[in-house]
Amino acid sequence: MTPTALIVIDAQESFRQRPYWQPQLASAYFAAQNHLIEGARSRGLPIVRVLHVDEGPFALASGFVTPLRELAEFDPAVTVHKQRHSALVGTPLETWLIREGIRRVIISGIRTEQCCETTARHASDLGFEVDYVTEATLTFPMTHASGVTLSADDLKLRTELVLTGRFATVCSVEQALARVG
Repeated sequence: MTPTALIVIDAQESFRQRPYWQPQLASAYFAAQNHLIEGARSRGLPIVRVLHVDEGPFALASGFVTPLRELAEFDPAVTVHKQRHSALVGTPLETWLIREGIRRVIISGIRTEQCCETTARHASDLGFEVDYVTEATLTFPMTHASGVTLSADDLKLRTELVLTGRFATVCSVEQALARVG
């Protein structure tokens, strides 16, 4: 079995303060994310908490850089604060993963096409095996400059397309947990 860690990216109250927050999209995410957390915990996997720190509701002083209240509680093996899209830039995460002998990471969290995808690509480039659990990621519709709006499902599909076979194994919660054993 490949030593594996679950990474929960930016699942923080800061997002609830954004105008694009949509509770109806978040409910399915919470169900999948919490199932993944519970499955990782029951298998003894280390769980990494990543929190984005920046300005506004992402500033530590805002009080919103805390886990989303619907998120299953867990004791993180390590918590990192990031200021870039990749959880591996400017944080001690890569060093921690190497020190702990981790070779596979399971990516989950917020936002699908931004911090989750960027972290998956970066981890792959560093030589880690990456399981990308799309159903345990959350994103929101985005509008292109042309006026075309991509739904959250469109963005998730696009992310799966560009990651599969190049940067990650795209899998369901059940598949990611089965790969752990």
